[in-house]
Amino acid sequence: MAHFVLRLLLISVAIFGFSTIVESRSRARMYLELQCRSALYPDLCVKTLLPYVRKIGLPISPQLLTQVSLASCLSKARFTKIYLNMVARKLNETTNNENNQAVQECLQQINDGVNQITQSFKELQQIGKDGDENFMWHVSNVQTWVSAALTDATTCIDGMLGGGMGRREQAMIKARFLNVKQLASNSLAMFSRFTTRYRASRGIKNPRSVVM
Repeated sequence: MAHFVLRLLLISVAIFGFSTIVESRSRARMYLELQCRSALYPDLCVKTLLPYVRKIGLPISPQLLTQVSLASCLSKARFTKIYLNMVARKLNETTNNENNQAVQECLQQINDGVNQITQSFKELQQIGKDGDENFMWHVSNVQTWVSAALTDATTCIDGMLGGGMGRREQAMIKARFLNVKQLASNSLAMFSRFTTRYRASRGIKNPRSVVM
């Protein structure tokens, strides 16, 4: 009898533990669905942030969510750069100048994108550290750089025209740049949500216009 009761107790503990994990994951997903509702790609937003929220736990600040979003975008842009360098080296061995030129242009754009996202990530970390008088300066810089990275990704996608490049390779390049574009777009949405809350909490109602 005692053995049976012990087994029943262990099973109950296991079920309770599993239920707690499921509930925790459900809470994290519901929280992110609320945070990501303004994003253009909300499902991708939740998928990107969910592992970090589960690891860090709730609550998590809008600024940190934006940092995680930008870090994910930067990581994807860096991997895209590595892949494109590999494709460029392969094309250099062929005589297809049209494809080589298109890839070189995309390579320049992803190089710019990596630099822009890196700068925006560093700028985001400065918000709140050097006074509210510099708030809009940081905001303008982040928005400008992330928007530029998004535009660069779009330009590459639009410029990948037919030619002699294999369809599979061309599709992979487009897919990678599309992912960078979507992550950049979501990062802007998360950043906008963060800055709106920051301004409300600090009483920044009429920020001065910033001359770039």
